[in-house]
Amino acid sequence: MKGKVILVTGASRGIGRAIAIEFARKGGIIAINYAVNNTLANHVVGQIEKEGGQARAFQADIGQQHAIEDLFDRVINHFGGIDILINNAGVMENKPIAQVSEQEFDRVFNINVKGLFFCCQQAALKMRPHGKIINIGSSVTRVMLPYYGTYAATKGAVEQLTKVLAKELGEKQIAVNTVSPGPTDTELFRSGKTEEQINSLAALSAFNRLATPQDIAQAVVLACSDDASWISGQNILVNGGFVA
Repeated sequence: MKGKVILVTGASRGIGRAIAIEFARKGGIIAINYAVNNTLANHVVGQIEKEGGQARAFQADIGQQHAIEDLFDRVINHFGGIDILINNAGVMENKPIAQVSEQEFDRVFNINVKGLFFCCQQAALKMRPHGKIINIGSSVTRVMLPYYGTYAATKGAVEQLTKVLAKELGEKQIAVNTVSPGPTDTELFRSGKTEEQINSLAALSAFNRLATPQDIAQAVVLACSDDASWISGQNILVNGGFVA
């Protein structure tokens, strides 16, 4: 990854933070996107720089197309280009489908689908050849979990978009894949769940535990390595045997 510019959306916490730090440890130059909390984003920058890496934080609301276009332009102007895009920004709504409001539906789809779509569009237009795009999906598309209807629908859309984009960007030698975590110990995952619910989901993995953000980050970096250059259009499940 040495010298490659990697843009990670939603990188101020959770899985995105772990991905940014792991890429930096491999020699990548990291553009850390965040929506609101510049303090958390700058903490990630500080940790990367403390370990001898290079990073900069870039604020942008991934739910707005014009903000995405501006984000890509700022990253390219600062670092000279983009080699790898990690579409990690996402939100979750856990409630019965019968209770989801239009506002809640729009919020989840704006970030998880619309935002990812237009990040991919900007990458298709502006990313350097021989690059990688990883779209963060979810293993919930493989199971029948109640209360995940809105979230699972967005991640199903992500999987299909990945397949189409992989074909479209083959001429530029850009590989596009989905990495789909299972239950992962993040603030987003724990929000709104009881400890009993969390433990029951953890017990469904082959290792009887939740994934750590580091588990997911290592798989993402592996999928972006030169050794994975012949992998494109795939959904890579990273869930510790939670589901096949």
